[in-house]
Amino acid sequence: MTRDNYRDIELAQLRRLEFASLVEGTTLLFLLVIAVPLKHLYGWPTGVRFMGPVHGLAFFAYLWFTVQTVTGGGWRMCEIARVVICAFIPFGAFFNRTLLSRKMASIRNGKKS
Repeated sequence: MTRDNYRDIELAQLRRLEFASLVEGTTLLFLLVIAVPLKHLYGWPTGVRFMGPVHGLAFFAYLWFTVQTVTGGGWRMCEIARVVICAFIPFGAFFNRTLLSRKMASIRNGKKS
């Protein structure tokens, strides 16, 4: 396998992680901002019954893509911790975009960050 192939694989993994991060963050916000208030303020638990499992799946997919991506190497422990911790914080997934964008730019430029 050539160096370009490895670079393309790394970029694809980072794009998948970025997408999974956005999906996970969005489902968490829907759950916290829409579904939970509807349940507690208006007695409508259907939103939580639907969004809870959707967010759970998105969360586990995000963790899976995180493990796949960081095992490729080139990640510092503080970056790994940041990516994982951001999954537990509302809007945290959106803060990951800067880190992931920086990593993708570094790979495109031929450097490891």
